[in-house]
Amino acid sequence: MQYVYIVVIGLHVLAGVFWAGTTVTLARDPEIRAERFIRPQLGAAGMVFLTGALLWYFFHGAYFGSTEMVLALGILTAFAAAGVLGAMVRAPSQRLAGASAETETQLRVRMATGERIAARLLAITVLCMAVARMF
Repeated sequence: MQYVYIVVIGLHVLAGVFWAGTTVTLARDPEIRAERFIRPQLGAAGMVFLTGALLWYFFHGAYFGSTEMVLALGILTAFAAAGVLGAMVRAPSQRLAGASAETETQLRVRMATGERIAARLLAITVLCMAVARMF
């Protein structure tokens, strides 16, 4: 059974690092075309949520103490980050094809703003995961 824990934790960490890393990178450099990364980012987010649910089941169960409260805050901010990416990056990236130069510029500004907001939310998520270990 310990192998299952190791695999699930490994997948959770790897997907989370990819998701947060690409989000922070795209937030810092809007010249990178965010539309190329949105599908892998949201796929990694899905993997994080799936493996996170398994980890919650394995290690926290029905107990809801102070550690779980801090982790729940991190989960909420991760869901918010995924929602922001879906609304402010994925939706505009689908409208890029055939857009005029002016419209494309506006869409890219919106996508960069979405990446910045999501990066801040994911930073809160990571902070919650770190702080939860102190309780």
